[in-house]
Amino acid sequence: MTHTPHMPLVAVPEPETTQIYDGETSWQKPWPRISPLLYKAPFFSFGPFLFSIVIALVVGIGSAYLSLNRGSPFNALESGVWVGHPHAGTIDSDPYSTAIFARTGRVPLGSGEGIAFYAAFDDSGRVLDPQCHYRISGRVPSTRLWTITALNNALELLATDAGRASLHSHGMLMDHTGAFSIDVAPEARPGNWLPTGGNSGLVFAMRLYDIPYTTGAGLSAPVMPAVELVGCK
Repeated sequence: MTHTPHMPLVAVPEPETTQIYDGETSWQKPWPRISPLLYKAPFFSFGPFLFSIVIALVVGIGSAYLSLNRGSPFNALESGVWVGHPHAGTIDSDPYSTAIFARTGRVPLGSGEGIAFYAAFDDSGRVLDPQCHYRISGRVPSTRLWTITALNNALELLATDAGRASLHSHGMLMDHTGAFSIDVAPEARPGNWLPTGGNSGLVFAMRLYDIPYTTGAGLSAPVMPAVELVGCK
């Protein structure tokens, strides 16, 4: 019986092959292995990306909130300390103005009814105080009817001891030129007296009905009465 010796297992190295890449046939051959550090490096980090999203949401929602709650409608018509918004409540109203009136629950006068002017400062630039004495004097544009009302800072009717907070032109004492003078104070005054009171701020609202601006004749800069501080307690 013939004995065949066991041959030791020896790893035979494979012959080295040199890969040559040329411009025409390189697509047929495998590309060299690329280090994972090159293609696994993140293009962005999730943390800064999430932070950017949060900042954008805060700025967007915050600016919208401030515009609706503390902003003023666009396209204002100013005359001295009086500010009106003739496009409020019309088809020409901008989206922010529409949202402001919807948010506050105020109903503006229609385009064919009139226009409302508001004053929150006197002629010297001081904020109106319901405990002070003011004098509103002068004339108003040609109109069928106008009213003046005392409001608080939330544009709500001011609570007064007299039980009223408004006057209208049909009950106004005027001179032969149509000029008038209104005393605004917590205590009763002779003549045209507009009562005030409380500590929730003061804003004057003057509503002009059927003025040329709303009837189509146009009005660019109406002459509004002056608001003068007489004194405070």
